[in-house]
Parts: sequence; structure tokens; C-alpha cells
Amino acid sequence: MNISKAIIFSAGLGTRFKPWTDRHPKALALVNGKSLLQRNIEYLQQYGVTDVVVNIHHFSQQIIDAIAANKGWGSNVVVSDESDVVLETGGGLMKVRHFLNGNKPFISLNVDILTNLDLNKLITFHQQHKPLVTFGVTTRKSSRVLLFDEDNRLCGWKNLQTGETKISIDKPNLSEKAYSCVVIYEPQIFSLIKQTGKFSIMDSYLDLAADHTILGYDHSGDNLVDVGKPESVAIAEKLFL
Repeated sequence: MNISKAIIFSAGLGTRFKPWTDRHPKALALVNGKSLLQRNIEYLQQYGVTDVVVNIHHFSQQIIDAIAANKGWGSNVVVSDESDVVLETGGGLMKVRHFLNGNKPFISLNVDILTNLDLNKLITFHQQHKPLVTFGVTTRKSSRVLLFDEDNRLCGWKNLQTGETKISIDKPNLSEKAYSCVVIYEPQIFSLIKQTGKFSIMDSYLDLAADHTILGYDHSGDNLVDVGKPESVAIAEKLFL
């Protein structure tokens, strides 16, 4: 299975990443001299994924200029401009369906997540089980977790701080795992998503999970850093040279 296309979600306001995001987009925050955006583009390149769409909102021109100045860091990078209104992950994905749609699966990443998850292993898992969606998960601590059955099938979501729970498939003994934001989708996802406008792709997963197989691929033990706060840069710099 040859995957060549991806979206990197880069439109967030980065409110947790102040003061950097008072003047810059979080996508251009540096980890050992390379921006988060560059690192994720180069991560995809390792697996032959070189057609990339980047959605932009906050200080969008800085991202456009960086992509142009660096010739996409060797990839074919196009932008999806959400300057008027940020559409979140679900709305951002639907806006670029013309770029990603086709007869092959595609990938999404979040620009502020750095990981060394082996995409080839994720792709192989997806090939073997043939779900609608496969995404990386780990057993790391998180305030919000996804709930899976013994076959790694997504059954629900839970906020551990508030207790709010959303159940798609009611089963006992569900396991809790944290979302890694590295996702493989089958292209028919576009015809199945019911939400429109601004929405989180997580809402779509939970809507679709009962009737369509959505799987978690556990890659606990891999490096993964949510570079969501300035203090997480130091952690990332120890792991991603």
C-alpha cells in the first residue's frame, strides 16, 4: 500500500505556547533548530509521503513564507488557508478533501506532536485489518482517553478530569489509551462524515465507530512529545536531535 499524501494540522492558536504564539505560529516553534512543521514534513519523507497539505490560520503568512523560503523542505507542500475561521481538525480535513481524496489511504499529523512511531508498522497494521481509520495510541497519561475493546476497536471516549464519557459501542472492560494524533484514513471517510463547518475529527470517530471499524495501534514505548507548552521544548530536544 503506497501512501503519498498527508495533512499536517497547523492552524491552532497555540494558546498554551505563549509568549511565542503572541508573535508567531506554533508550527514554526523550534526544536534543536528545526521548526515543528519542518520536523513533521521530514518525518513523513522518511516513509515516502511527499505530497502534504498544511492548514493555516494563526500568523498564516509566516508559514507561507517559511514553506516558500525552504522549498517545502523537499516536499510538495500546499496550504489550506483558514485565516477567516479556524475549522478544527474535522472541518480542516473536509476542506481539503479535493487534495486528499482518491483511491488510496492518506495520513494526518498534528504539527505539535513529535514521535518516532514507525509509520511502516502502522501502515502494515492498517493493511492487515482493513478498518476505516487506524491511529496510534499509547498508555501514557492523558486527561482525555479513548476506550478500546480487546480487539483494539474504538468504543468510546472519556475525560478523566470531568468524568464526561461518550460511548459508541457499549462493552465491559474497555481499556484506556491516549491518542497519538498520527492517523491513517481510507478515502471513503469523506462520504461518511456527517458534521460540517467547524468540528473536531474526534466527533466523527465517535459517530462512525459503531458502524465502521476504527482501530487503535498501540505503540507505547516509542518517543512521543506533545510540544504544547514552552516547557515541553526541552523534553523534545532531548529526544529529537
